[in-house]
Amino acid sequence: MAIGFFSLALFLFLGLDLHQGSPPSASAASSEGVEITYGTVLKLMHEKTKFRLHSHDVPYGSGSGQQSVTGYPNVDDANSYWIVRPELGTSAKQGDPIKSGTIIRLQHMGTRKWLHSHLHASPISGNLEVSCFGDDSNSDTGDYWKLVIEGSGKTWKQGQRIRLQHVDTGGYLHSHNKKYSRTAGGQQEVCGVREKRADNVWLAAEGVYLPVTETK
Repeated sequence: MAIGFFSLALFLFLGLDLHQGSPPSASAASSEGVEITYGTVLKLMHEKTKFRLHSHDVPYGSGSGQQSVTGYPNVDDANSYWIVRPELGTSAKQGDPIKSGTIIRLQHMGTRKWLHSHLHASPISGNLEVSCFGDDSNSDTGDYWKLVIEGSGKTWKQGQRIRLQHVDTGGYLHSHNKKYSRTAGGQQEVCGVREKRADNVWLAAEGVYLPVTETK
């Protein structure tokens, strides 16, 4: 990856959290196997199509009418960055590694809303709609996703095959070659399906990966 790309990502990340106090030290991941910790800013790549999980301030024209979530073909788009957060009420903190089976939340960096799902039908395939909803002070169990690592890995690392299972509905985060033709032309549908399929595998790709906090 070009150094300029990661410099931009780091700038965006540090600018994002300046209002929350001094930012922690961070390093841009450049190879597979880097551990993913809470506070990391990353892009999720759909394994089969290579599109990135994406959102922007455009509502669905059907279903919930909440902020839309799509798969996006352009690797460099800043609206594909997500911040990895713990579930509410836990003792997990920034810099902690994340084990398989852990409940996490993904906060869209640009709009501060949470990756969300519910029983509304998705626009193209009629599966479970996936949207962005809430804000920094408004999050609920509809934002909870269970991390399922494929294979023998015990903690989440860059480049590792994972699934994200929505806690409330049981649906796996899913995408496919079903594309929008109008306002999101060229972008593909992201939805939830309740069965494990080849189309619901994702990998952590580009991002700013915070180092693991050493326990004293």
